[in-house]
Amino acid sequence: MGENVRRKRFADVDLQDPFFDSLKDDYAEFESWFGKKSEDAEEAYVLYAGAEIKGFLYVKAEDGDVADVQPPLEAARRIKIGTFKVDAHGTRLGERLLKKAIDHAVVEKADELYVTIFPRHVGLLALLEEFGFVRTGVKRTGNGEEQVLVKRLGAITGEPRKDFPMIYSRGRRKFLLSIYPEWHTRLFADSILKNETYDILQDVSHTNSIEKTYVCFMDLSPLSPGDIVVIYRTSDQRGPAWYRSVVTSVCTVEEVRHKSSFSDSEDYVKYTEPFSVFDETDLLKWWNRGGRLYVVRMLYSAAFSKRLIRKDLVERFGLDSGAYWGFLELSDEQFAAILGAGGIDARLVVN
Repeated sequence: MGENVRRKRFADVDLQDPFFDSLKDDYAEFESWFGKKSEDAEEAYVLYAGAEIKGFLYVKAEDGDVADVQPPLEAARRIKIGTFKVDAHGTRLGERLLKKAIDHAVVEKADELYVTIFPRHVGLLALLEEFGFVRTGVKRTGNGEEQVLVKRLGAITGEPRKDFPMIYSRGRRKFLLSIYPEWHTRLFADSILKNETYDILQDVSHTNSIEKTYVCFMDLSPLSPGDIVVIYRTSDQRGPAWYRSVVTSVCTVEEVRHKSSFSDSEDYVKYTEPFSVFDETDLLKWWNRGGRLYVVRMLYSAAFSKRLIRKDLVERFGLDSGAYWGFLELSDEQFAAILGAGGIDARLVVN
């Protein structure tokens, strides 16, 4: 796919790139604002496809009320999405930047995120509302009238997308789900393996999207929408699995489909490819292998910030070393202990 997100200083981004023309049209002060951010050495997320800019996101933490919108927003710790634009072309590019904004809110211990957008940006508005932003008012300036949208972290609607990144644990089954290292890197770029800390400002690859598609040959028939999976990256063969296999991420299952639910390979590819980092060649290779095949759509809720290896899972949390770890059910107690030890923000878990 070739897209990747980079953390860039404003001063290192070409304001004359045609990508910014629509923002200049929307906001008379955009160029002077951009210049001030450059002088202040501020940074933004820039999404590139090759050398072309395809997305731009600027966020900042704020405390206090927001008085320049109607009705005003009461005092709170917030992430303001100051600029958010994506040149969409049939992919989920907007998700990659939106996840960055939500990650910032978690790291900054914010209660809310908010953004103002002109009503004509229908696609962006739809994306924000899909992931839990609610229209709360308007902002009127010399540039016109914008919609004000707010997402409150911790608000639970029962709809996983709107509630993202919340992990609804109560009454849900939990499983360990394994993935080979070569696929793990493509699917879960935020799930850091080389460092002990989670740096939200790092550059990551194009795989940093909210929705993930997992394809496998294991029997996943016990898995249901709403269940939670802990992603287990198997050993990279550079040492014993006891020390090299590691849990990395937590996901919420949206949908599980067996091969038999698709009318043919074309139906399968049509369903799977838009939400996957895998290309049609890979997908068809797995389809044509024959036998059992499952496709799981899930939301990438959180990445572990502390490394937990197989040794930890057995000795500290009681997982059975003799069991099959490709797909293994976890008890509520094991799940809670693993998330706690792995550094998942407790505010994200609803028990």
